[in-house]
Amino acid sequence: METIDEHLIRQLTEWSTGQSTPEETSPEVDVDPGLLLAYLDAQVQSRHLDLALRWLQSQREGFYTIGSSGHESNAAVALALRPTDPALLHYRSGGFYAARAGQVPGSSPITDVLHSAAASRQDPISGGRHKVFGHRGLSIIPQTSTIASHLPRAVGMAFALGRGGTSTGHPDDALVVCSFGDASANHSTAAGAFNAAGWCAHQGLALPLLFVCEDNGIGISTRSPQGWIQRMLSALPGIDYACADGTDPAGLLATAAEVAHRVRTGRRPAVLHLRTVRFMGHAGSDAELAYRTRSEILADYARDPILATAAVLARRGVLSPAETLARYEDARKLVMDQARMLCGQVARLDSPAAVTAPLTTRRVAEVAAAAQRGGAGRERVFGGKLPEQRGPLTLAQSINAALHDALLTWPQAQVFGEDVARKGGVYGVTRGLRRTFGAARVFDTLLDEQTILGVALGGALAGTLPIPEIQYLAYLHNAEDQLRGEAASLRFFSAGQYQNGMVVRIAGLAYQKGFGGHFHNDNSVAVLRDIPGLALAVAAHPATAPALLRQCLALAEQEGRVCVFLEPIALYHQRDLHVDGDGGWLAEYPAPSDWAATETPLGEVRTVREGSDLAMVTFGNGVAMSMRVAGALAREGVRTRVVDLQWLAPMPAASLLAALDGISRVLVVDETRDSGGVSEAVVTALVDAGHPGRIARVTSVDSYVPLGPAADQVLLSDADVLAAARTLLG
Repeated sequence: METIDEHLIRQLTEWSTGQSTPEETSPEVDVDPGLLLAYLDAQVQSRHLDLALRWLQSQREGFYTIGSSGHESNAAVALALRPTDPALLHYRSGGFYAARAGQVPGSSPITDVLHSAAASRQDPISGGRHKVFGHRGLSIIPQTSTIASHLPRAVGMAFALGRGGTSTGHPDDALVVCSFGDASANHSTAAGAFNAAGWCAHQGLALPLLFVCEDNGIGISTRSPQGWIQRMLSALPGIDYACADGTDPAGLLATAAEVAHRVRTGRRPAVLHLRTVRFMGHAGSDAELAYRTRSEILADYARDPILATAAVLARRGVLSPAETLARYEDARKLVMDQARMLCGQVARLDSPAAVTAPLTTRRVAEVAAAAQRGGAGRERVFGGKLPEQRGPLTLAQSINAALHDALLTWPQAQVFGEDVARKGGVYGVTRGLRRTFGAARVFDTLLDEQTILGVALGGALAGTLPIPEIQYLAYLHNAEDQLRGEAASLRFFSAGQYQNGMVVRIAGLAYQKGFGGHFHNDNSVAVLRDIPGLALAVAAHPATAPALLRQCLALAEQEGRVCVFLEPIALYHQRDLHVDGDGGWLAEYPAPSDWAATETPLGEVRTVREGSDLAMVTFGNGVAMSMRVAGALAREGVRTRVVDLQWLAPMPAASLLAALDGISRVLVVDETRDSGGVSEAVVTALVDAGHPGRIARVTSVDSYVPLGPAADQVLLSDADVLAAARTLLG
């Protein structure tokens, strides 16, 4: 069967020899000849790069063959934009990348793509970690290939650019462009992003976002129903719709320019429905004849966007078919010469340390001095009575005070989520923030966790320090890929050139009395613990929670770290530890001048109680539980050390070993489930390090948390911990 490359050459040759005549779809549309030539060059370069990547694979030097052939018309979108407009592109964006690189002198798009596909250290964006379209100098933010997962980030970034108010690093009239395929448009993540964009537009909020749906009619082997994509996209509320076809270069260039201008000046979202075609299958390994007929494949050749551009150039006397063919072959030689030079010369990542370098944690600077810069502003923020003057505080009150200090310390910080602004949070933790700092910095979002995290993802790229709240731990699972596939992976896929530091506050864990069931008492954190680069801190006591939160914020600001700050709901308003009225779970709030002296160093465990007979290693609700059990054991003559992990990821193994020095019996008190729980990692860390003592663990049951008293049957209790301790001691 004739290949698309052979077909293109044959067609141009027939036009050159007069055997057939090229036709133009929109002769009435005026287009600058120079723009048409730039468009052709980007398309041709993209096509030959696809062919070169398959050749590299045949030489065992290339590792990625998902191509852009048939989608080269997306170059028109790049030519309608500015190289300073942030672009979040899907994996068939070779034409766009080539066209944008052509707008920036000194760019080297051919070697960029070749090095990326060869997993070369010289890949300018990922440094050999993955084949992605991205380049800091071209404002192209690398995206993973997770289906439609980048759309919430695009909404968030456009939202941040529309609001302004911080140094975004982009021109005031910049817009965000986000491309995706027709199959991806059906994904729930895309639906959520469309809804969020329309929700903003409905309220008149500025959202300069251009969605580009590249519709080739098929997702790997599954066809999109005829007319479905147009029907869906054209009906999106609040989002302007335009349609163009890759076989109509003049019409497409004009439509793309008009839509881009409308988004830029009107600051409202639009979607460009770009009809394309897909050549050479989904990827190099895709046997397309297994699900498409020969005639179907050959019929698509007539819709080749490069031939369509060649026809326009010929009909308008800009470039003859023979000249286009010569240009096509010159581009082939240029690309293949560089591909051949690459063979045998690729330097690749050759050690775990090299691969994971962008994820490495560094120690951050102290933040107390930054807070003190607020000076007299702190008194105003706290209504004339500083938190350190209010007496002992609960966990909720101490976090609230810390958030006030955080917004004062970091002017770019924003707090947002469901019910955090007007209501002040379901548990009052964000009370007073909106009144003090205003709706621009503390705001309620729509009820969609993907959008909440998307606002954080995009806002961080636009210069904000996001502090999003997920109302309950169980709700995170609706959107966990926004952390796993997008937030935490950005530093990895960009070799640290891009980062999206944030602190995601999550109210969670179990033991909430009178209002529960699984969705308000989720006790599993497994989904957060294995995400490379993500830092997970768990608050426990009002004396230490503010410092933990500040350390997370410093990590986010200074390293671009994605941090999750988990707040035990059951401890929010707890005041007592052993008996009513003892005030054992209250603490004074330290003044900024005392922060450095009172904080546990970053990433280290905290010894809550000293003892030498037994050590309990725990976190969250387990700290209070272990303290009560330690008190009971003390009456039996057992001296118990209680160690609060504080950080569950990365696991503070070295600090934990130091804290357990001299202890011969260790009990890991884990409120999460027996399978996949935190104690598995703690015990493994101790065993791997060769801890000489006996080690045991006690956990909750492998079960969802039921409503009411039945919860006591599956959750870890003081009695369980005491029994396990006695067994270990015996």
